[in-house]
Amino acid sequence: MKYSEDEMLMLSGIQHFYFCKRQWALIHVENQWVENVRTIEGKHIHEKADDPFIVETRGDIVIARSVPVSSSEIGLYGIADVIEFRRTKNEGVSFSDKEGLWMPVPVEYKRGEPKDDARDEVQLCAQAMCLEEMLGLKIEKGYIFYNSIKRRTEVDFDKGLRASVIKLSKEMHSMFNEKKTPKARREKYCRACSMEEVCQPKVTGKRCRVKDYIKKGLAEE
Repeated sequence: MKYSEDEMLMLSGIQHFYFCKRQWALIHVENQWVENVRTIEGKHIHEKADDPFIVETRGDIVIARSVPVSSSEIGLYGIADVIEFRRTKNEGVSFSDKEGLWMPVPVEYKRGEPKDDARDEVQLCAQAMCLEEMLGLKIEKGYIFYNSIKRRTEVDFDKGLRASVIKLSKEMHSMFNEKKTPKARREKYCRACSMEEVCQPKVTGKRCRVKDYIKKGLAEE
């Protein structure tokens, strides 16, 4: 199945969806968004990488910033922070003003530290899968730069990670088409979420009788 242009969803949302499906739905289905310190810091980190007018050449590496990517196969579109084109001998893309072939390697910038789950990795892999469809080649790996530790971690785009991207993208499209927002579940990470006030996990995550909820509200007043 291929998705039409009107069916495309934001690629950056796959990280939200992996982390919390309700958070993704509040942002991408209900169009709600709230800033907090973490989201502002994240924007500042990306601003350093996102300058679409800069293309640098450093020896055998050509660096392109804010590269638009999309895939009709997984139905996602977005902007890759940085694509490093590395000179290769046998496979890659060509440039009109440069000799040889150049293999694209996506690099994503994050404000925090490496996570215990794969939410950052699926986002990077989705970018690579978009590039593969656009350029007609296979990309084996990419990197995530974590600002807190000031270094990169390498990500291999193996079969398992690619399968996760496909599965998540299908679930995203299904939920978006149904226009349904999942019920809240109170988790330890909720306090750090910029959407906590909108989500109201303490309230929406519990089942209670209407009269009990009203009595509680009157008591608090």
